[in-house]
Amino acid sequence: MSRPPLYRSTLPNGLRLVVQPLADAPSVGVAVHYDVGFRSEPPGRTGFAHLFEHVMFQGSEHVGPADHFRLVQASGGTANGSTHQDHTDYYQVVPVQALERVLFLEADRMRALHIAEETLRTQTAVVKEEIRQTVTDRPYGGFPWTILPAVLYRTYPNAHNGYGTFEDLDAATVQECQAFFDTYYAPGNAVVTICGDIDPDRATDLVERHFGPVPARPVPKPTALSEPVPTRPRYATHDDPHATLAATAIGYRMPDAETRLPDYLAHMVLGEILTGRDTSRLKQRLVHASTTRTGTGAAASPPATDVSASCGLFGPLRARNPETFLMVATHPTTTDTERLLEVVDAELADLASAGPGERELARSRALITSATWRGFDNVVSRTRALGTYELLYGAPHLVDDLGDRLAAVRAEDVAAAAASLHPQERAVLSLIPGGGNP
Repeated sequence: MSRPPLYRSTLPNGLRLVVQPLADAPSVGVAVHYDVGFRSEPPGRTGFAHLFEHVMFQGSEHVGPADHFRLVQASGGTANGSTHQDHTDYYQVVPVQALERVLFLEADRMRALHIAEETLRTQTAVVKEEIRQTVTDRPYGGFPWTILPAVLYRTYPNAHNGYGTFEDLDAATVQECQAFFDTYYAPGNAVVTICGDIDPDRATDLVERHFGPVPARPVPKPTALSEPVPTRPRYATHDDPHATLAATAIGYRMPDAETRLPDYLAHMVLGEILTGRDTSRLKQRLVHASTTRTGTGAAASPPATDVSASCGLFGPLRARNPETFLMVATHPTTTDTERLLEVVDAELADLASAGPGERELARSRALITSATWRGFDNVVSRTRALGTYELLYGAPHLVDDLGDRLAAVRAEDVAAAAASLHPQERAVLSLIPGGGNP
């Protein structure tokens, strides 16, 4: 299978550029990734990185507040941004004729963002309302990613809630925003990615024209993320007044994707084997268990209504080490957490000793490989992934290599991944519902 070419370069000011031409693509994707996420924000300012993402859309030297969205939409495109553990990305998809306009908009705010007191207070209110709608006032809101890290990890960068507290958000100042911008939003701390039916030389020329004049600034030292693996299991509970069913989240430490990528990919296949389809191991044991009869003759419900396993709090290959292998089960309150853990441990032990069956492995590899290819068969997803993989791992080519590498995972690799998920090294978070159990 032929792969689209990749062109990588670095401007004198340190800005990295990744260009991937895609013949006959109907539009062009442009993303700017900054090497800053909520694991970079200082103590006492939880939620600051996400708040700053909102501020970035509120005007620069030549662009008025909210005009970034207006100008992109007027060109027939869409724009957005997102904040993750270790990066913040701003992305748009537009007709190729609008490529230069988007590059101008991105370069203008990288060079001369305008931060006003009124803007900060308005965006603080917007972010607080987002938290209400997606976390505090919603059943299972933010579960488990806003809560589980504090159970599995101990250092502030890894453990704190990236949405932040209202008190910390309200305390943010314009001066702190300006210092955050000056520290992290430097060209040497960023990657520009362009993907679509474009000429790479022209794309490079346009990037140099608009981003080249942005002055270089010192690049901050990486945030210290390393911490010891737990030596005994950690437990916590979380009360959710809006939830009607209980839930349990189990977190394990994962291999470092940068230095142990084959081991990381084996965990991705393991997750597919455990919960990726209705016939997967944990779905069969917990969700589709044969109905039994109680002593009174009544039918007993299966232990869980749903169960999933995944790599990463936000999905695979979206953060640096340490990262989390995650299992989440939704279940009746009558299902004891220890019962769930016994089933999980039994399946992991079986896979560790015997490995997956040949057909089971082939089916799981086929499903995860096809899902991976489909995930990149879209300009915006591909553009963002190229930028993420370049920024975090220096490996944008993973976008086109990942499917084949997952297809090459062996039974012994999956067995080793299962064996690495030790009960004494995990965190278990139990959600206690308050909305009544139907």
